[in-house]
Amino acid sequence: MRYSVIVLFVLFVFVGCKQTYKVPDNAELLSQKVKIFPDYTDVTVPYNIAPLNFVIRQRGDAFAVEVKAKDDRIVVGTDKHGVIEFDLEEWHSFTASHKGQSLEVTVYVQKDDAWYAYKPFNIAIANEEIDNYVSYRLIEPGYELYRQLGLYQRNVTNYDVQTIYENKPRVDEDVHCINCHNFQNYSAKNMTFHVRQNLTGTIMAYDGKVKKINPKNDSILGNAVYPAWHPTQKWIVYSSNKTGQAFHIKDLQKIECMDYSSDIIFYDVEKNEISNIFKSSDKMETFPAWSPTGDRLYYCIADIGLDLDSVDEKTAQKETGLQYYNIKYNIMSVPFDQQTRTFGEPRLEVDCKSLGLSGTLPRISPDGRYMLFTMGEYGQFHIWHKSSDQYVKNLETGEYYPLTAANSKNSESFHNWSSNGRWIVFTTRRDDGVFTRLYFAYFDKDGKAHKAFMLPQEHPLDNVKLFKSYNVPEITKDAVPYKPSDFKEVIYKNPLPVKYVSKR
Repeated sequence: MRYSVIVLFVLFVFVGCKQTYKVPDNAELLSQKVKIFPDYTDVTVPYNIAPLNFVIRQRGDAFAVEVKAKDDRIVVGTDKHGVIEFDLEEWHSFTASHKGQSLEVTVYVQKDDAWYAYKPFNIAIANEEIDNYVSYRLIEPGYELYRQLGLYQRNVTNYDVQTIYENKPRVDEDVHCINCHNFQNYSAKNMTFHVRQNLTGTIMAYDGKVKKINPKNDSILGNAVYPAWHPTQKWIVYSSNKTGQAFHIKDLQKIECMDYSSDIIFYDVEKNEISNIFKSSDKMETFPAWSPTGDRLYYCIADIGLDLDSVDEKTAQKETGLQYYNIKYNIMSVPFDQQTRTFGEPRLEVDCKSLGLSGTLPRISPDGRYMLFTMGEYGQFHIWHKSSDQYVKNLETGEYYPLTAANSKNSESFHNWSSNGRWIVFTTRRDDGVFTRLYFAYFDKDGKAHKAFMLPQEHPLDNVKLFKSYNVPEITKDAVPYKPSDFKEVIYKNPLPVKYVSKR
């Protein structure tokens, strides 16, 4: 008799083309927490996020999941593989109806002839939405020869992925790396990214036009690499970097990526003019970021104790490599007058070096109240450093502190804000220590981060099957309006020269 009842609970009926499930009302309650992947337990998510599909990591013959909010509910069932996939429309309708509420999720597992219910967990639905798109680069997780990588954008409200550009070399001479894309003020209408290797140049897409420039000249250190679009004007500040890699013999982190020289430059998109902002022979400046009003520029700086003008490039690379562990960056800012296009006196924002740490990637919240950054033991490419954590500085009080709830025991690195300042996207290696993946965290009005969650996938194991690392996430309100062929056409052409001016 008991077996008959269980069968009724497991079976589903068709209503049109939709499956309707029931959960057992005679399940034995367990005190232990259920194991699921990705870990969506006790997270806070936007109401417009794609369904949080997951796989149940418990042994069982059949599974059912009940999501409750007050008198409303969603029930999903699955077979012995434990893959839970919610209906897209039903999920969005449910989460939109319960903004500001907490959903209770109960996982039921059938073992032999009996049903068990694990301890419920919660998913909080925030009142604030997230912007529709996140763009990123996919690349091999270790040292690679640019065989195949690309820039992509994902609609986070569903599972649609669109290619922005992929490098698909036709011959060895076409090999090139693409990286460091950036948009203007959370819109993809104006964007830029850098091309390395054999087709070197900086790509500029604005006002429906795409061009490739070569900013390098006798007065500019190198190519335009890490960008920061001014929020309202057609100006871009770049760091110009000479970067190298070293390989550890004993360290489990394996690779050390570092600059052995870097400056910060200013580019006028309309006038096609470039000039230096910071150019010093004994310091390295990098990773610029604008305030939301465009009247202050933030950046990182390291004193390397070496006069780069007095040595050749090979010696500079060797000397910085030998002291990689001692290179620590502080975070600075400088005021900017938009009328005269001049910069004022630099100001120390975070003295990371005095803490025995190194800071990088300052990013200012849309309301101008907070500066997000990372700190690790040394260097600036914290994607390789397990010690790296996310921090935030309250720019009104001067207080700074780690985002403990969003951090992990592995590396946290590239990060950015949503346009409403309530969500943070970042890359992390918390899952396996090898692949960087995209995670989001809610950032509340009190300046506190909540537990982070992985970017939802249609099949919850899609990220595990993807042997690529996510890199440089950027959140935008809209999709990139350019086709991959638009970028390919200019990338395979010679870059346009840029006029150098000593004053802006």
